[in-house]
Amino acid sequence: MNRPGMAGRFSARRPAPEPAPLPEEEPQTLGGISWTVFPEEPVREAAVPQAAKANPLLTEKFLDAKVRLHRRLLEEINLSALEKLPEEQMREQVQQIVSQYVVNERLALNKHELHEFVAEIIDEMTGLGPLEPLLKDPSISDILINGHENTYVERGGLLEPVACRFKDEAHLLRIVNKIVSAVGRRVDESHPLCDARLLDGSRVNVAVRPVGVDGPLVSIRKFSKKPFNLNKLVEIGALRPQMAELLAAAVKARVTAIISGGTGSGKTTMLNALSAFISDKERLITIEDAAELQLQQPHVARMETRPPNIEGKGEIRQRELVKNALRMRPERIILGECRGEEAFDMLQAMNTGHEGSMATIHANNPREAISRLEQLIGMAGLPMTVTSIRGQISAAIRMIVQLQRLSDGKRRVTSIAEITGMEGDIVQMQEIFKFVRTSTSEDGTVHGHFQATGVRPRFLSDLVARGIKIPGSYFDPSQPL
Repeated sequence: MNRPGMAGRFSARRPAPEPAPLPEEEPQTLGGISWTVFPEEPVREAAVPQAAKANPLLTEKFLDAKVRLHRRLLEEINLSALEKLPEEQMREQVQQIVSQYVVNERLALNKHELHEFVAEIIDEMTGLGPLEPLLKDPSISDILINGHENTYVERGGLLEPVACRFKDEAHLLRIVNKIVSAVGRRVDESHPLCDARLLDGSRVNVAVRPVGVDGPLVSIRKFSKKPFNLNKLVEIGALRPQMAELLAAAVKARVTAIISGGTGSGKTTMLNALSAFISDKERLITIEDAAELQLQQPHVARMETRPPNIEGKGEIRQRELVKNALRMRPERIILGECRGEEAFDMLQAMNTGHEGSMATIHANNPREAISRLEQLIGMAGLPMTVTSIRGQISAAIRMIVQLQRLSDGKRRVTSIAEITGMEGDIVQMQEIFKFVRTSTSEDGTVHGHFQATGVRPRFLSDLVARGIKIPGSYFDPSQPL
């Protein structure tokens, strides 16, 4: 027998608990566009990893969302028309689309994070995606990408990892192809190596599979929008004022120079700085693999090599450009990097009325720079003896500026040397200034000082003839620089 009230107790259903109300919406505005964000977390605490709280844009979820949204934008809008809009108007258009997407996908973004998300989408659409913040950072000099998961940058001469995330290898390859196609080049399995440049003159080297075993390898050498001048190099301790004054005077007096150094030692930076002392009345022709020199003169003709096409034809090498430059009435030829048989043609140009020409070369000291030039001239395949080659070098080149990136990341002019001629079959050279390394601190800082060797350069007579005076005290080793 049922007890009173028992049936009602089991048959009557308790009212279902009311669903927790959604948090009150807070309208926000940014750039004239309104949207809604939820102040409370719309997802469970366990669903958000600790890294997401620090920066949600670095998590896989938000990386996926960014790539998906980018693809949708490419499908749904006229990208070419959007890029023609003024920057502020384009940003507002993208802001509106992204804001609605964030609401629909219920991504937990505050105002600042939404602003960053919009910036990343714009970078994907019109720029180089995750690379854009690194390219805009003036403290970064090199960007090194080892596959889509590992990116390093150089700051102050030292390497450090950064959180530059690509979704996958295909994402990185899309950015790479955007870079190389902008300068009429290509990179793929049949041509896995490529040199290119960005619009601002930064140098790019790419190696993809099968050369890049673990994925695309990208090296970007950034160049400042305001090139370093000699005064700035003196300020950062790369050389002393007396050395800078001698180099500037030598360039004005059309002393032919080679700038030597290892990779990343600052050769192109020094070449740019020295070029500032070339007269505006002179016609300059620059020849490079990837145009990166930033000469300040008004009369500069720039030429760039061209790789072969898909059929292996159409290649234009530096040697052909040097030969052609001689027919263009140059007063000085600037060769971005001497690394092949074009060295012979460059020396011929220096010996035939183009004094003051300059080039860079990879070598560890001035004597090795001479040896490397001999080897490069030998690559031309001409029937020349070693003595004849060295005679060409000693007649063409007057000065060698040696640079080095020290173990602490700082760059120094370690030697300024003058080639004085031949003695037998040996090129004679005398050092004018040098950097003397004295010690290294526990933190890795290199200590040393610059000093004069006591040798007065023979080209001082050329400077005097042109009305340029250099105090003799500069070359006194007892006087501190």
